[in-house]
Amino acid sequence: MSEQVRIIEMGPRDGLQNEKTPVSMEARIRFIEALVGAGLHTVEVGAFVSPKAVPQMASSDRVLKGVSHITDAEFHVLVPNEKGYEAALIAGARVVSVFASASEGFSRANINCSVAESIERFKPVLARAGADGVKVRAYISCVLGCPFDGEVKPQAVAEVARTLWDLGCYEISLGDTIGVGTPLKAKQLLRAVGGTVPVASLAMHFHDTYGQALANLYAGMEEGVRVIDSAAGGLGGCPYAPGATGNVATEDVVYMLHGMGIRTGIDMEKLLAATNEMSRVLGRPPVSRVASALNAKAKRAAD
Repeated sequence: MSEQVRIIEMGPRDGLQNEKTPVSMEARIRFIEALVGAGLHTVEVGAFVSPKAVPQMASSDRVLKGVSHITDAEFHVLVPNEKGYEAALIAGARVVSVFASASEGFSRANINCSVAESIERFKPVLARAGADGVKVRAYISCVLGCPFDGEVKPQAVAEVARTLWDLGCYEISLGDTIGVGTPLKAKQLLRAVGGTVPVASLAMHFHDTYGQALANLYAGMEEGVRVIDSAAGGLGGCPYAPGATGNVATEDVVYMLHGMGIRTGIDMEKLLAATNEMSRVLGRPPVSRVASALNAKAKRAAD
């Protein structure tokens, strides 16, 4: 596995969206700048959704414009529909993300429609993005289990993934939204989806609710996947997935990959500094095991 892995940083969007402590637009911009400075050159920075539904994502247009001076990074924003796409385009978005669920129960709880209806909603987004030269990435939620429907069949995920691929999404991110997956199930999932979408166009987005995320990522890498979504400090959670904890921590992923001799281009010291600053804003320590260990080590050295 001595090759490169591309990490997509989720902290400023998927990480912060479920936080109760308000985070200012200025703090979000500083966070993104610090993450890029650490070597994370693909960052999801906001969501063009209703601020009433997701208050932390208010002013995503100003955040995107606020980081537009950074030329060596690719910034993604989430759009739920054509209205969100229009707002993102005005703000200067060049990559947008759409989302669907692999389970009917989660789709109805999250966006109050069926899986098929959700895909119909963003078909106009994909059509317009194609005409505008905007890239579209897709997320599929609940690929390894649903808080409402329970087990999710790999073939159901594969069918949704194929639909999104055929519609023109350049990359499909597979989300274990409630973090219930285990390595064998992750392998089975990726083999099923890899039979319908090129493995090179798949990403893993695994939450760490049961402490399985790193093991699942390793299993997925054995299947050939080389794109990982993660969030600095283990930020995150989903307002529509009761009990789900944060994304796998970027620090934990980087530590594992570097220990395996795999290149990421990420500076751990700078990443830790970015995480610690956001932790101060939120008023709590990072969830990341590696960040906690490195912070404790620095404290002992200082004492």
